[in-house]
Amino acid sequence: MATRPYARENRMKSWFYSLSTFFLICLSFVAILIVPYLAIRIVCSVLMGLLMARMFIIYHDYEHHAILNRSLPAKIFMPFYGAMVLAPPSIWKRSHDHHHKHNSKLFTTSIGSYRVLTKSKFLTLSKKEQRAYLASRHPLTILFGYFTIFIVGMCWESFRSNPRKHFDSLLALLAHLVFSFAVFWYFGWLSYLLAVFIPFMFNGALGAYLFYAQHNFPGVVFSDNGEWCYEKAALESSSFMNLNPLMHWFTGNIGYHHIHHLNARIPFYRLPEVMRRIPELQHPKTTTLNPRDIISCLKLKVWDHEKGQMVGIKRNACVAEPLPYHT
Repeated sequence: MATRPYARENRMKSWFYSLSTFFLICLSFVAILIVPYLAIRIVCSVLMGLLMARMFIIYHDYEHHAILNRSLPAKIFMPFYGAMVLAPPSIWKRSHDHHHKHNSKLFTTSIGSYRVLTKSKFLTLSKKEQRAYLASRHPLTILFGYFTIFIVGMCWESFRSNPRKHFDSLLALLAHLVFSFAVFWYFGWLSYLLAVFIPFMFNGALGAYLFYAQHNFPGVVFSDNGEWCYEKAALESSSFMNLNPLMHWFTGNIGYHHIHHLNARIPFYRLPEVMRRIPELQHPKTTTLNPRDIISCLKLKVWDHEKGQMVGIKRNACVAEPLPYHT
């Protein structure tokens, strides 16, 4: 109830942030293709990846109806961007809405989130099933999110599962392949590497990790379905990613994730304001992009009912042969 007054956008501000971010992406892309200095092109490549992450959060807010709701230009522009970054609206909205309604429930489908098993359930799986589960949470799966989550998960698997409902997934995938080939054909392999591969890889890895760490961090709470409640899931099962101001800007304030889950209608640019003004939201469970915190998050594999926390997989606790990165 306290967050409702903040769930109102400034339409001019929403359009300014949307169009300026998209313009900077286009500017970075053009600079990569025409600037003759390799160092500048590399900087623009990384910058483009960061700007794509910011624009993705803006698109994500639009799909939550937090900004530009019922705007005809936005109804054309935002789905176009979603398809461009391999998160077409039909699968993104369905899966992400499911995630918000079921965040941190132990016994539900893993649509829109990383699958979480209890330790006891994990130990009943076959070796093949254990490896498949651990592979879905593997650091390399997150690092290569461009392929694993966006190309395969968002586009190909959604289309394969329901071609009629997710036909836009196939269109997004084909458009991306044509776009990639065109850059490679007309501008060469280096331009393709800097203008397509690196930005999409960077955006995919950053997005995949942020989504992972926002709900898989030391201190996170998972609940049986009967004990689950929305507010608890928002405040105890969603982290605050403590970043510097520049990274908060590039990530569209998605680090204020506990507030976003409490009320997804709050525009991304108002989330810091909400945290400043509501004392109950000022002491969240926190993580960072510090390498030590990243490692701590990535070590978490299963929910231990007895300990009431996420834990890793020890060698003597796993029926399957443990993978090298396990703790």
